Amino acid sequence: MTKPVLSVRNLSTSFLVDGQWKSVVRNMSFDVAPGETVAIVGESGSGKSVTSLSLMRLLAPATSRIEGEVMLNGRNLLALSEKEMRAVRGNEVSMIFQEPMTSLNPIFTIGRQISEVLIRHKAMSKTEARAETIRLLEKVRIPNAAGRFDEYPHQFSGGMRQRVMIAMALASRPKLLIADEPTTALDVTIQGQILDLIKVLQEEEGMSVLFITHDMGVVAEIADRTIVMFRGDEVETGPTEEIFHRGKHPYTRALLSAVPKLGSMQGHDWPTRFPVLDAETGKPAEPVEVADTVVLSKRPVLEVKNLVTRFAIRSGLWSRQTGAVHAVENVSFDLFQGETLSLVGESGCGKSTTGRSIMRLVEPTGGEVALDGYDVMRLDTMGLRQMRKSVQMIFQDPFSSLNPRMTVGTAISEPFIKHRLGTAKEAKEKTADLLEKVGLSADMASRYPHEFSGGQRQRIAIARALALDPKVIVADESVSALDVSIKAQVCNLLLDLQQSLNLAFLFISHDMAVVERVSHRVAVMYLGEIVEIGPRAAVFDNPQHPYTKKLMSAVPVPDPSRRGIRRGISNDELKSPVRAMGYEPPKREYREVSAGHMVQVG
Repeated sequence: MTKPVLSVRNLSTSFLVDGQWKSVVRNMSFDVAPGETVAIVGESGSGKSVTSLSLMRLLAPATSRIEGEVMLNGRNLLALSEKEMRAVRGNEVSMIFQEPMTSLNPIFTIGRQISEVLIRHKAMSKTEARAETIRLLEKVRIPNAAGRFDEYPHQFSGGMRQRVMIAMALASRPKLLIADEPTTALDVTIQGQILDLIKVLQEEEGMSVLFITHDMGVVAEIADRTIVMFRGDEVETGPTEEIFHRGKHPYTRALLSAVPKLGSMQGHDWPTRFPVLDAETGKPAEPVEVADTVVLSKRPVLEVKNLVTRFAIRSGLWSRQTGAVHAVENVSFDLFQGETLSLVGESGCGKSTTGRSIMRLVEPTGGEVALDGYDVMRLDTMGLRQMRKSVQMIFQDPFSSLNPRMTVGTAISEPFIKHRLGTAKEAKEKTADLLEKVGLSADMASRYPHEFSGGQRQRIAIARALALDPKVIVADESVSALDVSIKAQVCNLLLDLQQSLNLAFLFISHDMAVVERVSHRVAVMYLGEIVEIGPRAAVFDNPQHPYTKKLMSAVPVPDPSRRGIRRGISNDELKSPVRAMGYEPPKREYREVSAGHMVQVG
């Protein structure tokens, strides 16, 4: 039998909290064989990241206690001195983190940062280290690697920075790579590229991978074996196919049931609620039903025509304008009462700027926006204030949009009081009603944002958005930062609220599987333009534009039988929307594929 590269026995980790040791990981035991990929999966707070940091001994010794045995090639890492451990990190074991910008030093070039690993661990000269660094950058598919050696982290996109981190992790040819949520913050096509890259490099180097994630689609595509963690305990482990098809623990079944699967909406004409299972029992936590058919009004509640938003680029001594970011270019669509129109695309495609331009949180350069009878472009400050009673926004990170010094009750009632819609007593009653509506209890009004989980904070943000009885809600990546089961619950809440209040949603997201489930219509954006728009079924069942097809092919599918598949995704980055002064985009033509399904030609 092959000897494992990593053998973990009874790993337990505790943190010192208020003078008491609090256990967060209990009795973890597993092996990672040579060339094998093992995934540790679970939601926030399950203990999976603490497990990886414990293996690498990266927790503060004064406030943490790690017990058990971590055997790497016959040595117990927990028994090594700190000096010996430093020789192990980045040499025998390397780690990639979720956010590369926090792991890369902004004041050093990426070439210097990778070379440093080689000089330290492989005793190379500067010339040898430079040549090897360029080879590594080429290996992780960074175009013009030699030319980018002397560039800084801020000059790379998120996906390219993650490739730099992988190059650095591979520099000393480690036996084990620990990847902690390495694709969570990336767009779907970049995520696809990184997953393919890890698979290819693993085959070439014969490296073992410990992959930590909450994304079951990613687990299915990359892992040979899977460990499921729940509240600090290892609740199930086994071959990935076994876990996916015959998972026994209620939490495993709950996790899998909440995963949105691309293509699961075939045969459904209208948005459908996610099935949500109880993590303790594995039984349905709430009924699963198809949202009722909406009756669309004849007149749209929101009309956008030829919307243009550009940001000036200034340079030189006198800060003269030398170009412009064409963030939104000639975007037109209607949104009807009770309807969800989703704007999808990768970071930088202009979808969030479109949402902010409609509300005039950023000033559009041109075009027309009519919202609930208001000509948005002509409104003064008082007019904008009135208009914003009709349209509200839910942001991606509820913690940064809630005042930490204000109770959630005050945060929810503040818009109601500021707009003088009633007395303080009526505001309190309205707040209690809204908290109940979003699945929280009225007595939570006296608590502060830090006392809530991420999913609960997002519910509070939704309650605040509803305080003024808006007709339109712009949901900007409002579920992308949430764990899979919480994401399902919040999406279900939005669908329920739409039914009961006849809300119109402009749903901005890069998550194609979620978009497929919640949308009536879908608009795909690329470089500031809508390249395809139509009914959800038409766009997903019959995508026409190459970019729409590219987005869909990159979505991880929670099916372990696809593990050997390579998507063959292009390594190109999203092109830049920066244009020279005086540039005018060509006039676009659209072809009607079927009723209401339009695609950009050329």
